[in-house]
Amino acid sequence: MQAWGTVVVTLATLMVVTVDSKIYERCELAARMERAGLNGYKGYGIGDWLCMAHYESGFDTAFVDHNPDGSSEYGIFQLNSAWWCDNGITPTKNLCHMDCHDLLNRHILDDIMCAKQIVSSQNGLSAWTSWRRHCSGHDLSEWLKGCDMNVKIDPKIHP
Repeated sequence: MQAWGTVVVTLATLMVVTVDSKIYERCELAARMERAGLNGYKGYGIGDWLCMAHYESGFDTAFVDHNPDGSSEYGIFQLNSAWWCDNGITPTKNLCHMDCHDLLNRHILDDIMCAKQIVSSQNGLSAWTSWRRHCSGHDLSEWLKGCDMNVKIDPKIHP
């Protein structure tokens, strides 16, 4: 009987996460990022952030990926449970002092604050393999095409 109780609690939790999650539209996310101060943060433009988030999660706040080492990555920026948040399972440094499940909802300010902390390290956006692979050194102006924003597009391309 206790196993059924665990199943019910797990399903209820997943339903709450699903209801409060969001797959952002590109321009909507760009505007959110701009309001949160990401444009120009540590030298990276909104195009950098959009490109990275697209390749990490497809702009899906509920996306979770499980790694071979037992850690998991959470949310729109795929923040790793071994380093940045606590999922209650993986041994963690929890450098952003947060619960990993808080990264799975539509409210992305906490995700952005943690990502800013990561980018403030010596690696910058290179901390994300997807940014190095798909975004670094590329013209990222396409990511803002059609968005009604007054964002300065920095022609400087990061190494």
